[in-house]
Amino acid sequence: MKRLFWLLLVLFLIAGNSCKAQVDQKAAAVYTTKTPGSGGTGKVYMGREIARVIGTGGGSWLDRSTRLEEENSLRAIDNMLLNPQSVVADIGAGTGFYTFKIAEKVPKGKIYAVELQDAFVSELKKRRQELGLRNVEVVKGGEKNINVPDASLDLAFMVDVYHELEYPQEMLQAIYRALKPDGKLLLLEYRAEDPNLSIRELHKMTVEQVTKELEANGFKLFRREDFLPIQHFLMFEKTEEK
Repeated sequence: MKRLFWLLLVLFLIAGNSCKAQVDQKAAAVYTTKTPGSGGTGKVYMGREIARVIGTGGGSWLDRSTRLEEENSLRAIDNMLLNPQSVVADIGAGTGFYTFKIAEKVPKGKIYAVELQDAFVSELKKRRQELGLRNVEVVKGGEKNINVPDASLDLAFMVDVYHELEYPQEMLQAIYRALKPDGKLLLLEYRAEDPNLSIRELHKMTVEQVTKELEANGFKLFRREDFLPIQHFLMFEKTEEK
């Protein structure tokens, strides 16, 4: 009996490791690699090379005095379908340019400022304390997870962030889980269709590419607007079945 137990245990462990290897192999097959382009990582998802992350040294650019006018950010916020009780996640919050403006729109709700880079996390906490905004929660995000509760969000949004995600498929799946059944995901991305827009190519996206990637992860386009000067306003909803 003792020999049989150990034999079954070994077979079980072998089968488990085999299944894990198959899962890991399948996940790896989602991405391919190439010689990195200008500003790129060389990692490719659904035909698109993922851009390198703009580091914390770009914080002053995020807070530039001309940004409100250049991007018409307040109009973008006004069209986010927010109400005072909304629960929102600003994914890739940076210095909180959007976070703290939206916090004022959801006084009875909450906004998660989700950020991967430690220097930005510290800056977000500092600014939250200075402003005394109790409805802002700063969250250290991961490369594959936003670390907020499942089915908790009315809205998740990313402003010029999605194209830099190292693991876009895993992040979209994490966002899918975090959204309520009727929750929305909003992407603001610089327009790759505009040849006159002086932004690096890998830091711009087309509507076609964004839609292709999100549809592959359980989302469908809910609303598209062209009122922003240089960015797409693309709001998605969860499909009934993922």
